[in-house]
Amino acid sequence: MSLDVSPALLEQAERGEVDEADFVDCVRTSLPFAWQMISSLVAQLKVDGGEFADNTTPPPDEQARGQLLRALASDAIRGALERHFGVRLAFQNCHRVAVFPLDTSSDDRLEKFTSVRAQLLNQSPELRDC
Repeated sequence: MSLDVSPALLEQAERGEVDEADFVDCVRTSLPFAWQMISSLVAQLKVDGGEFADNTTPPPDEQARGQLLRALASDAIRGALERHFGVRLAFQNCHRVAVFPLDTSSDDRLEKFTSVRAQLLNQSPELRDC
């Protein structure tokens, strides 16, 4: 799943000056499932508080799964989303997205979430081919 880049944004990139807000808007419109998941988790974190908010429900289809993978596997996209929403993003398997506050209050929880142990414990046969 590639981003749907407008001619104006492509022109910015060719000039060497990309407005990050324009890039974030491109991500929002190109990857709507990923955008919705991350924005809803950010809202959940703000409302509920706590150390983090995460999603444990697999995407409804391969297109949605591809959007999550694209958003979180790209350093540029992931970084822009983290800056836009003011959170740290973490990712396990093909669907378990988590958002953590920027402050250090949840550093221990983030470290546990992104550990090798947590990755191994989050495996299941149903997700083997995701």
